[in-house]
Amino acid sequence: MNDMNMDIKSAISDIESTSDLLERAMKLSGLITTLFQRHGFPLVVVGGSAVEFYTEGGYMSGDIDFCRKSLKTIPPRLMQDIIAQLGGKGVARSWMVCGLCVDFLGILETESILPNRELETPYGTVRVIPPELALVERILIAYYPPSQELLVTARKMMVAALNDSDFNWSEAERLAALPDFGVLEEMKKLRLEVENA
Repeated sequence: MNDMNMDIKSAISDIESTSDLLERAMKLSGLITTLFQRHGFPLVVVGGSAVEFYTEGGYMSGDIDFCRKSLKTIPPRLMQDIIAQLGGKGVARSWMVCGLCVDFLGILETESILPNRELETPYGTVRVIPPELALVERILIAYYPPSQELLVTARKMMVAALNDSDFNWSEAERLAALPDFGVLEEMKKLRLEVENA
């Protein structure tokens, strides 16, 4: 246990001294994911944090959003204990850790049939929602209601998708066409705009 505490302390020191915010978020995500996984709670990065990772910092969300894959709820005491090991401050499911806001949002909900992507960090593997889902979600919130600020983020995610040789356009179109999203035409329009820019 003492060795594990020492490892955590050196990881925190490294993370806090990392000036690049994207790299800091990736490292912290790896450490948090590893610690919760050890207790049987696999986590997935979602929302703006996923977009941040896929755009390689082209969009910065300012926080790290996690959902759990398990139906089993994370006991509040366990969450408190793990976050305390990291020197985190906060309440309930929102924390400040190593200068970054960390939110635990509940159980993962996904309409995608694709597996989560896995990103390697010095402190463990981070699971991230599929980029196809991240793109469709960003398009939805950019167009309904219309927001120029959010459209900038959707464009950045579209650029990342177009540069990703593993991006599955058929799945993205399937998701965009679902009644849950209903943004297939908007996605096609945005893709053309970005491709022709």
